[in-house]
Amino acid sequence: MSKQVKQMIMDEYARRFAGHDDAVLVSLRGVDANSTNAIRQGLAQKEIRLTVVRNNLAKRSFEGTGLEGLTPLLEGPSTLAYGAESVVEVAREIVELVKQFPDIELKGAILDGELFEGEDGIKRLSSFPTRDEAIAQDVTLILGPGRKLVGQIKGPGSRLAGIIKAIQDKLEKGEEIARVG
Repeated sequence: MSKQVKQMIMDEYARRFAGHDDAVLVSLRGVDANSTNAIRQGLAQKEIRLTVVRNNLAKRSFEGTGLEGLTPLLEGPSTLAYGAESVVEVAREIVELVKQFPDIELKGAILDGELFEGEDGIKRLSSFPTRDEAIAQDVTLILGPGRKLVGQIKGPGSRLAGIIKAIQDKLEKGEEIARVG
């Protein structure tokens, strides 16, 4: 392959992976073409893309980017999975796909510069909360004590309002209210 062709491929990698500092690296060896197309279409619906990469060219293209941490894993057939809201969602989808297509080899993933190696690493990453889930958990933690405080403040007032309402109902019916001594 000529230098110009290699440079064109590296430029394409740079364009394609620009803005993606997190990704999952897998091998689709052993998965037939029809299944690969089905996998690609299913992931595309979830805004996840798959790109088969040439290892040496990818290593050179990843230099100085967030994907540089994946370079030690670029051996043998390599496919980069990226996109969606976060790499956690990508990892979850890939882990689910492995159940249906056991020939998919999980090589590793990178999140914020941290490398998650092998199947165990990707499974661990898939158990992390996504950004939105983490924000929801934080909001719940922050609002929890406030809800309890409001409940404590509101409780006696609600009971008092209930007593007043009961007195009002009795008076409207013409019943007498006994004095408590």
